[in-house]
Amino acid sequence: MSQTRLKTNLRYYGISPWEIEVLYSYLNARFAVSQEEIEAEDEDFVSFLDWEIPIAFNEEFFKWFEFKRWEQVKAVFKEMKRRRGSGNAIKIEINFLGTPKISFILDTEDKQWYDNAIEKIDFVLELLPYHMDPEKLPANISGLIYKFDPKSIRWRLNFAMSKDKKYVFRGDIWTPIS
Repeated sequence: MSQTRLKTNLRYYGISPWEIEVLYSYLNARFAVSQEEIEAEDEDFVSFLDWEIPIAFNEEFFKWFEFKRWEQVKAVFKEMKRRRGSGNAIKIEINFLGTPKISFILDTEDKQWYDNAIEKIDFVLELLPYHMDPEKLPANISGLIYKFDPKSIRWRLNFAMSKDKKYVFRGDIWTPIS
């Protein structure tokens, strides 16, 4: 990674100043942090955080960001859920802006599964070669969206997007939905 300070963006609502400050302190060591408090966009959630990371989701990111710092960020996310209780209290979107863009949507109601989902984000690295297999992936994909499945207790590919189509992953195949 370059020594230039990359810019990361935080967009949020319903997040306490303390939570943002703690998250900012961890991110500021590696990024120039841009923050934007927004109006509530999803009435199903009391709190929302969208974190845009200007780096690809890969092993190099975790080496550069450092394991200890990643663990601290995950601890903040878990604390955010603990403070809000169960139910649809908080939704977190983590977006890695590589090619393709890889996003994780965390909106699990149960705290145990929520914590489990946070712990398993980095495990998706092991699945990427399979998920990015050009023989299986639709052509010209610009983004992949993962969503945690509490029934199987793992992250699942949910959607893939190209410039003009959206695909859903079911079973072992991609099906266009738009």
